Amino acid sequence: MRAEDVEALRKDMLAVIAASAFALRDTIGKSAFDERVMTALGKVPRHEFVPIEFQPYAYANIPLPIGFEKTISQPFIVALMTDLLDVKADDSVLEIGTGLGYQAAVLAQLARKIYSVEIIEELGQKAKQRLRQQGCSNVELKIANGYHGWPEHAPFDKVIVTAAPDLIPPPLIHQLKAGGKMVIPAGLPNTQQLILAEKLANGRMTMKEILTVRFSQLEETGSGF
Repeated sequence: MRAEDVEALRKDMLAVIAASAFALRDTIGKSAFDERVMTALGKVPRHEFVPIEFQPYAYANIPLPIGFEKTISQPFIVALMTDLLDVKADDSVLEIGTGLGYQAAVLAQLARKIYSVEIIEELGQKAKQRLRQQGCSNVELKIANGYHGWPEHAPFDKVIVTAAPDLIPPPLIHQLKAGGKMVIPAGLPNTQQLILAEKLANGRMTMKEILTVRFSQLEETGSGF
């Protein structure tokens, strides 16, 4: 893809994200996403994080297949989840479900350190290669069952999950710092909600449903290590 074509497509993508946020302002609780989030989305070359046959569609506001019956989320959902997470420059972020690394690359622009877990080894290896090529040196990735989080690096300031469990996994709640935020889709396949969960100082969790979504299921089997 030519650089000038990519630049035009990326601008279009950002315009569609902005228009979608405004249209859904009553649902998501704000009419525009944080400028840092939009800047990060503008920097990361999305076409480098999709299979080559789908690169012409990389900047369309649609999910795209990445293999193994998994998808890369549509840009608006990536923007929404990133914005809800409210990432600070010094944050340590746990991501469950690396895919090919696009969400991690966006988060890498915003946080101090990203710890990302992918259950499918081939996807994880491809993600490592793509993230390395883009200079995302603050992303650490492991192949494991993300249901169990990454306890060695806990607690985390923020947790983002890109696959949907029926209920929020207890290990992820345990690994979130007091005062931290988690963005996660949860529920049965046809009734998933994107949830913003916050951990209070006393350890209790508050939950807010944002909107209906459709993600692949988060696996619960195995120890993850």
